[in-house]
Amino acid sequence: MVEDKVGFAKGLVDQYKNLLADWIPQEATLAIAIGDSYIYYVAGAYDVHLNNGKGIKKGSIAERVIQERRKIEAVVEEEVLGTPYYGIGYPIDLHGQPAALLVILPPNHHLAVKEPFRFITGKQQDEWAPIAIEKVSHFESLNKKSWFYAKSEQYKTNLTLKELHKRLPDCFLRIHRSYIVNIHSIQKITRDFSSNLMVVLKDNTELPVSNTYINDVKRALEF
Repeated sequence: MVEDKVGFAKGLVDQYKNLLADWIPQEATLAIAIGDSYIYYVAGAYDVHLNNGKGIKKGSIAERVIQERRKIEAVVEEEVLGTPYYGIGYPIDLHGQPAALLVILPPNHHLAVKEPFRFITGKQQDEWAPIAIEKVSHFESLNKKSWFYAKSEQYKTNLTLKELHKRLPDCFLRIHRSYIVNIHSIQKITRDFSSNLMVVLKDNTELPVSNTYINDVKRALEF
């Protein structure tokens, strides 16, 4: 049964390589993951050592593609696989089971270098709206979902805060594992009753600054 899946996976990789030949760089590493492990791996010039049978790590592109059933494109940090990489994952089906096709490249590959967001599309109920990025006051991670706020309206986005942080303009500042704020939306920096730093936005929203980001905040705001 495993051999059947591996053989079928090889055929899928060959098929997708032909379909995507116009854009897949020759140095790309290709892999297929299903369930909780990788079942097919063809190392390119940038080898991240995903041997067949290796378990899927939490936070990897493969895990997210299989769980969310959507294309995922991101730079993944070193702690996930031991080697940083830029990857694009596509949801596919393998013998009726959800699987992921991965294209893996170096983290500094030109495909990974993106222009900062000029707008971001948010969802409210069953509607989507593109919002100019300068109108966003802050981003929030809550209940394993990402949200952003513009003119006191809340919108949902499929991007994680880590992904957002890499593509936001310089005026956005990470202050907490759960918050990224637009510097232009800050009214003041103050302290709470426990002397912890707090960011107060112009709409009077109060957001905590975690110890991890205190130095970044002070350096960015020069105080």
